[in-house]
Amino acid sequence: MKNLFLLGAVAMLLIVTHSTQAQDNSSTSSSSHSKFYLKVVGGYFFSVSPGQFPNVGPYPPQDLHTEFGASGLDTISRKVLTGSYGEGFRAGLSVGYNINKYFAVEGTFNYFHSKKNLMTRQRATMAGSGKELGHVESHGYVNAIDFAPSLVVSPGLEKVNPYVRFGVIVPLWGRLYIETDATQVSSPAGIPPGTQVVTNISRKEEIKPNPTVGFQGALGVSFTVSPRFDIFVETEYKNVPVRSKEKEITEYNETNTLINGTTGAVVQSLPGRTVNDLSVAEKNTKYVTTLDQSSNTPVNQQGTKVIYKDDNKPANELKSYINIGGLGLNAGLKFRL
Repeated sequence: MKNLFLLGAVAMLLIVTHSTQAQDNSSTSSSSHSKFYLKVVGGYFFSVSPGQFPNVGPYPPQDLHTEFGASGLDTISRKVLTGSYGEGFRAGLSVGYNINKYFAVEGTFNYFHSKKNLMTRQRATMAGSGKELGHVESHGYVNAIDFAPSLVVSPGLEKVNPYVRFGVIVPLWGRLYIETDATQVSSPAGIPPGTQVVTNISRKEEIKPNPTVGFQGALGVSFTVSPRFDIFVETEYKNVPVRSKEKEITEYNETNTLINGTTGAVVQSLPGRTVNDLSVAEKNTKYVTTLDQSSNTPVNQQGTKVIYKDDNKPANELKSYINIGGLGLNAGLKFRL
């Protein structure tokens, strides 16, 4: 893909060389305008290099259906979940400067919102009845703001002007949000005979990234509609690799209900937990490249509460990697100042 844009840039430079004499200089002159211009752009990007999603806590990126029967737990179906956070909508505002007729520099601030991706689905049922014993499902999406400086090369035509744009992407802010809903039916010790406990959990976590730099390039064409305004359309490719830095659970709600095991009728509500009831280790995570004996990892579990080596310090998990690159179609308006 990078070679494609490099070839496009070379081709555009050749066009500049051979089109100088053919340029219509009698058209409306831009000398009455500043060399600065503004652009507003919106577009949609599509995934071009889907990969396997990272784990969601202890759950791998799989769509897994298991069944509990007389022989134990059997796997009914299993599917690896893949995708990309590069698919989604982006809007931007650019400030540009025309160095001359053929070259310009731009700086663009972009906002990107990816589509939601299914990251894990774990479902356990009872053989024969099909009764659901447990269900975990997580969806993730990315919101990000970046700054993209770039160089624009064109033949400088007056009415219909093709161009090549290429540069880098510097993320200024970004979050990977993961929303999880879980249900579990259990029969813990101490409850009345013939009853069960239904636990429902909903939570939202935010993953902060490490600093990174990406690549972007575009092939487009600009159409002059007035002395000050152009409209343009373009195809853009971007590649932004991102690795996780730390995670925080920002929303958490857990309810426990005692039910009749046969009819499902509610017997009574039991104590639950909120985000304020989570330990520091349950709520916060620092990602590392290696887990060893000094890492703050789980050692036990009591119900839904996970016990760590040190509950008063952030937990440790292995770094995960995602890519928010993709191929997009953009359209916008250019205003010469």
